[in-house]
Amino acid sequence: MTEQEQWSAEDELALFDAIDRWVDEAVKPIAQHHDQADEYPHELVEQMKELGLFGATIGQQYGGLGLSASAYAKIVIKVSSAWMAPVGIFNSHLILASAIERCGTDEQKEKYLPRLATGELRGGIALTEPNAGSDLQAIRTVARKDGDDYVVNGSKTWITNSLNGNVLLLLVKTDPDAEPRHKGMSLFIAEKGDGFNVGKKLKKLGYRSIDSCEVNFDDYRLPAANLLGGVEGRGFYQTAGGLELGRINVAARGCGIAEGSLKMALEYSLDRKAFGKPISGHQAIQLKLAEMACQVEASKLLIESAAKKYDANERCDLEASMAKYFATEAGVFCANEAMRIFGGYSYSVEYEIERFYRDAMLMCIGEGTNEIQRLIIAKQLIGRHQE
Repeated sequence: MTEQEQWSAEDELALFDAIDRWVDEAVKPIAQHHDQADEYPHELVEQMKELGLFGATIGQQYGGLGLSASAYAKIVIKVSSAWMAPVGIFNSHLILASAIERCGTDEQKEKYLPRLATGELRGGIALTEPNAGSDLQAIRTVARKDGDDYVVNGSKTWITNSLNGNVLLLLVKTDPDAEPRHKGMSLFIAEKGDGFNVGKKLKKLGYRSIDSCEVNFDDYRLPAANLLGGVEGRGFYQTAGGLELGRINVAARGCGIAEGSLKMALEYSLDRKAFGKPISGHQAIQLKLAEMACQVEASKLLIESAAKKYDANERCDLEASMAKYFATEAGVFCANEAMRIFGGYSYSVEYEIERFYRDAMLMCIGEGTNEIQRLIIAKQLIGRHQE
């Protein structure tokens, strides 16, 4: 029996019920205020610790919940249907933890995973640079060996959990001259210290409250023991291996935005009257609601398909990219249609739909742009057909 199978259907339902109550009682009431104030939700973070969300997908032997990707995606959809931003706090953290659990040495796993599971350590992944987004091989941050340490110089940007967290999974070049370029890339577990400098929080259109910052490394020293897996040159593949779970997560966030938008639009259409009846009685509104509902349900099925393959340790790069592409586009579509249903009131901050509209587009960009996803889908389809 696998670790994920140890969760009975009853146990999962009890967990989902607890998450539902938390979302309704703690997340929804503060979402709009925190978003408008761009204020970090410290109180939610403490509640996330109690719920075990920082250890959601970490193995039970390390103190985590050991949830399947399928169960985890359902939680992400639920939270995102109320407020997408807090999901980024534990998602980036869990991508870091997943990389350590998959690729770390035994010593690294024992040292970091129990503390990550409880939220004592909170962190994320530091991949993106000012001149390197989707093209990760173009990064310029360099780590040079110096005795038993590495000395890191360079900068990262758009790094979630960099301000309020305390550890990052840091992608660097350990051999800048390597050809092909990916052979010179390595990952390090980087805790805050001298030379690890976090800039101010970036101002954003959406995804507010959450700390997205620039991070500069100025002669930052790391012990060689923090090289993920203990061998140089594996960073690119270690990073790529974690993108499948990340893409399932982002797909779930897009689906949550779509579902939340649909729910708000449906409730508003039943309450708002025009031409002597609720606008839900007008065919133009009904057509929008029907299309939104289909996109929400289709997104859930694509996410479940990818998650089941991930849980079975099967290759799922095609399925994860399909889910990420479709569900995040569904989030944008449903938020946009809901804005139209709300009409002029959609531009008022008294209605939360404007936040969903602002948050949605980020999901089409994060974890690989949707243009990249379509290329991956096409290449996988062609490659698998030729096998």
